[in-house]
This record gives sequence, C-alpha cells and structure tokens, in this order.
Amino acid sequence: MNKDIKEIEDRLNDIIQKNEDAIKGYEKAAENTEEAGLKMYFSNKAKKRRTFLVELKTATPALETRDKIDGSAAGALHRTWMDVKAFFSGDDAEAMLEEAIRGDKAAIEEYNEILADTHLPPSVASIIRAQRDALKQDLTQNRTLEDLR
Repeated sequence: MNKDIKEIEDRLNDIIQKNEDAIKGYEKAAENTEEAGLKMYFSNKAKKRRTFLVELKTATPALETRDKIDGSAAGALHRTWMDVKAFFSGDDAEAMLEEAIRGDKAAIEEYNEILADTHLPPSVASIIRAQRDALKQDLTQNRTLEDLR
C-alpha cells in the first residue's frame, strides 16, 4: 500500500475515533447535568457527531472501520475526568460546558491538521471542512452558553 494512502487512512481513522469519543463525551455530559435544556443540548450534540461518523464512513468505504462505537483510551479517561469534575463541582452544567469547549477545540485542531494534507481526496476534504466549520459554530455556541451561566 502506498505510504501516503496509509497515512491518510490513519488520520481519517483518528478523526472517526475522535467523533466516537465526542459521542460518548456528550452522552456523559448529558448524564452529568440536571438541567433539562442542557441535557437536550448535549444529547443533540451526540446525535450530530453520530451524523459526522456516518458521513465519514460513507465517504471512505475502503477504510476498515468499526460499527461499534468504542472511542479511545484517552477519551475514556477524559469521560472519567468529567464524572469526577461533575461530582466535585458545585455547578455540573458549567463543568460540562467547559469540557465540551475543550473537546471541540481539540477536534478543530485535528480537523485542521488533516485538511492541511494536500493528498486528501477532494470529496473527503469537503466533508471534513464542513464538519470542521460546524465544530467551530458549536464552539461559539458552547462559549455563549457558558457566558450565560
């Protein structure tokens, strides 16, 4: 297999795994907040990331991807941190919004890195660019919600 193709596959699989982590993270955030509106907000974010997963897997059918959403070890550790933070925080909603902001920032960086790769097929680059832009909007929305708290 061509070295460039393997690198692109690895990076796409990394983004797929980050979206798996985001799904689980937003589900955890919804679980850790008592506010009904915020609970729904986080649940909708998880659904959006599921859509991202489907788009990525559909655009890259040759990749070996999993149907089960496992996420990474780092993502599991982050979700455990979310539980700890929620337990000790006086404001679960604020703590969960902070973690959502941190996660979205990391995802945007990852998307930017793969978009910098000139070997990316244009159709895949278009999907990744659209998802990155949606993440930027989410980040702005998360920050606005945090400011309102």
